[in-house]
Amino acid sequence: MSTDQTLQAARQRGQEQALPYAGAVTPQEAFILLQNDSKILLVDVRTNAERDWVGRVNINEAQHLAVQWSLYPGGTPNPDFLAQLQASVTDKDSVILFLCRSGVRSRHGAKLATENGYNNCYDILQGFEGDKDQQGHRKTVGGWCQNNLPWLGA
Repeated sequence: MSTDQTLQAARQRGQEQALPYAGAVTPQEAFILLQNDSKILLVDVRTNAERDWVGRVNINEAQHLAVQWSLYPGGTPNPDFLAQLQASVTDKDSVILFLCRSGVRSRHGAKLATENGYNNCYDILQGFEGDKDQQGHRKTVGGWCQNNLPWLGA
């Protein structure tokens, strides 16, 4: 699928689910988009501790931005999230893929960015680690890691 076709499918998902941002992509679609278009950006909204201790995506560093949605320790909201995003992504027409652990914080980031004039915000479904399995472990049910996409472990 081409970049345009993939983004159209993501927008269609967004319309079907009445998302308050452009749409949603699967982890596999996100990886293909990032490989096919060097202008597409991935914003990892997990905490620095999560990236350091759990792992991070292994993609072109120029496309990988880290803007924490909440702060560690404590999980308090990052009061500078929007300012940090705006400093990192100045073109509001950029295609931005938001990633978190399981797909919750990334939705919040995509929504806030959209509310502040960013036109092409997409959530990466299932996030980096996916949902918990029956034993309470992650990285086995959906997500970037379970789909064997490139990542660097802690």
